[in-house]
Amino acid sequence: MLNPFETEERRAFQDNVRKFMETEINPHVDEWDEAGAYPHEINEKVCALGVFGFDIPEEYGGLGFDDMHMRKAVGIEMGRSSAGGVMASVGARSIMLKPLSELANDDIKARALPDLLSGKKGGALGITEPGGGSDVANIKTVAHKDGDEWVLNGQKMFITGGMQASYFVIAARTGKSGMGGISLFFVDADTPGFSRTPIDRKMGWWASDTATLYFDDCRVPDAHLMGAENKGFYAIMNNFNFERFLMAAQMTGMSMRLFDDCVAYAQERETFGDKLIAHQVIRHKLADMSARIDAMDAYLNQLGEIINRGEKALAEISKLKFFCSTNLEKNASDAMQIMGGAGYLRGNAVERIYREVKVQAIGGGSEEIMRDLSVRLMGL
Repeated sequence: MLNPFETEERRAFQDNVRKFMETEINPHVDEWDEAGAYPHEINEKVCALGVFGFDIPEEYGGLGFDDMHMRKAVGIEMGRSSAGGVMASVGARSIMLKPLSELANDDIKARALPDLLSGKKGGALGITEPGGGSDVANIKTVAHKDGDEWVLNGQKMFITGGMQASYFVIAARTGKSGMGGISLFFVDADTPGFSRTPIDRKMGWWASDTATLYFDDCRVPDAHLMGAENKGFYAIMNNFNFERFLMAAQMTGMSMRLFDDCVAYAQERETFGDKLIAHQVIRHKLADMSARIDAMDAYLNQLGEIINRGEKALAEISKLKFFCSTNLEKNASDAMQIMGGAGYLRGNAVERIYREVKVQAIGGGSEEIMRDLSVRLMGL
């Protein structure tokens, strides 16, 4: 579909990302999925594309500018690759970069940002806990001041990229209950009192490393408090908006891949003497899938432009997130119906995406939370 905001620079950027995915990622997705891991050098290769450098100064290895349309292009091509687990782990750094670059002190930024943006080291954001995820204001992990140190105690759950990360941004309660008592801390993986264990046997994202994090009297210097004490909730919420936009773009790319694979299959598969694509019921499914993809894509374009112009669009991003996840769910279901038994076998993008739909509908804010949040942000 025509993108009215496309420029030569944006198109070249997206083409570069797509070519990388087609040559370096796509041929190996099934192998890495079954192995439950991917080569570490993939982190450096993906980071070399500059896909995580938006809104980060060049002195730290960033791009020195931001562009939501280019962010969208990254998400689209990551989703189209169908390498959900790989992209989740590589991209785990992306959701901790903004608070790190905006709130950490200069020493931490100079040490951590170049490592993260080059892919030499990994990073992760620690928000979700065993007792809850979307209810950020109810965080139970605590931190108290002891001299010139902060002492952290608690757990974080379902932390994507948590096993290979060297740096963490951790949310902990430092004040009263609710959103007003949360602070953010920078934690090195080798800090005494910090430990982690892997979470295996996931429904999807098999190649992603997912961890439970433990803080047992974990001491960090006072300088590792990021931003103002008790003001971390607002930084988290701002950060979530970029994550949700990227996830919506990924879901759109996943839908595009489902559509392309279904068309290719329907043009080859024969039933009752005709190609599958000749049957009206299949053609109608494809038409519906295409219409949903166009709507997702147009929604992303519109919001990307609004944000580029300086608007927050908070309610709209929440609506975009659940709009794309519900449409991806329907697209994945229709794709599986079109592919039939061939789609149900492991080793193809339709089966893999079908397994990974739910993590998109839950992660970054569940569909239910997104609906409620969007209504509240609309002032209703």
